[in-house]
Amino acid sequence: MWAKVNRPNALIKIPATLAGLDAITEVIGAGISVNVTLIFSLERYEAVINAYLAGLEKAHSAGLDLDTIHSVASFFVSRVDTEVDKRLEQLGADTELKSRAGLANARLAYELFENAFESERAAALLARGANVQRPLWASTGVKDPSLPDTLYVTELVAAGVVNTMPEKTLLATADHGVVTGDTITLNYDESRLLFAQLAAAGVDFDDVTRTLEAEGVEKFIVSWGELLETVTVAVEAAQ
Repeated sequence: MWAKVNRPNALIKIPATLAGLDAITEVIGAGISVNVTLIFSLERYEAVINAYLAGLEKAHSAGLDLDTIHSVASFFVSRVDTEVDKRLEQLGADTELKSRAGLANARLAYELFENAFESERAAALLARGANVQRPLWASTGVKDPSLPDTLYVTELVAAGVVNTMPEKTLLATADHGVVTGDTITLNYDESRLLFAQLAAAGVDFDDVTRTLEAEGVEKFIVSWGELLETVTVAVEAAQ
């Protein structure tokens, strides 16, 4: 696919499932840029970063030019709040915990990103021309209409991040979004406290992320089937 597209800025999308981790390493190792998608947990995000670094090491060993290889790690945000809020409601928990897990999770992901790319392993690759794998905030349109429509944009600002906004969110941000600078790195301790409070309220966050990953994979399968059907119909009509 990458060869047929034949564009240096093309990124091949690979889900961050357990099965996808080896694929990420192999594809990066072949010199192909990757958008790693469907990341919900910090544990899986750490594995994704390791897969990326391992791929860069393979590429370097193969004599490939590291500065032509790019990657983003797509960390999903609003879907986390949707699932956590549903469970909080079922538990009859404190409403002050509602709609905060998505931001906290993403902020701690950025902390993980900072630490990982300051490591000796990453530094050695960066010195050879490699690029950092930029964090990308996905699912940044609010699902709850009572929330500010720019919440997952203005509250997730830091150097080097990408935010893939739906059109409605992009227009809202352009119209009335207030970006005040870094809204991530000063909130690490608050984010950790929130997860302690969620656990105390009975929310199993590991189960939340497993559920979201399974749902995400199923949605991808459905979309793939729809794409194949659409292309098949178009090809047959053109014959």
